[in-house]
Amino acid sequence: MSRTRIKICGLTREGDVDAAVEAGADALGFVLWSGSARHVGHERAAALASRLPPFVTPVLLFVNATAGEIAAATAAVPQALLQFHGDETPTQCEAAGRPYLRAARMGEGFDLLDFAASWRAESALMQALLLDAHAPGYGGAGKVFDWSRIPPSVPCPVVLSGGLNPANVTDGVLRVRPFAVDVSSGVERGKGIKDAALMRQFCEAVREADARIDDGLAGAH
Repeated sequence: MSRTRIKICGLTREGDVDAAVEAGADALGFVLWSGSARHVGHERAAALASRLPPFVTPVLLFVNATAGEIAAATAAVPQALLQFHGDETPTQCEAAGRPYLRAARMGEGFDLLDFAASWRAESALMQALLLDAHAPGYGGAGKVFDWSRIPPSVPCPVVLSGGLNPANVTDGVLRVRPFAVDVSSGVERGKGIKDAALMRQFCEAVREADARIDDGLAGAH
């Protein structure tokens, strides 16, 4: 039975962390970039991550952070997966010595296959590419990109991001078949303020897609 993993990003409050876990999230993201409205410091991220039960992964999101900033954050949240969302090179990402996600901004003319191949060649610790919309600054700004631009055979796991919400994530999973999906603004009632009902609906919509995929596979046999 297939199961799409779910990451909810931009958590800032204890109650939202608890509600995301209860909804069924597999990973929770904490934004350590000061340019984000959802920014938390590494000590705050550590306090929020301490609420997570086993098998729910904290993810620390960086944008062009210094080696010292990354070291301090990973020391505070030693079980975290890292996410690099800026202009970091493979060498800079690998220097952290931790498994990580690498964001890919799906702008016009962007060649995902070339990008994936170059990162696979140079990166021993990259776990997946997180595909986000191209928008001013860093992050997808809650915008959906054209999913048809994703090649069918990306040579590494893919995390689908960018403008996902409970209304469109089922279609995203069915069309892209990603390893995981990532949501932030699509489950909020304000920047950094998550909505428990929307998080639950989002997770339910992902599970609906998984069930439809499994039904289709079963019907093919």
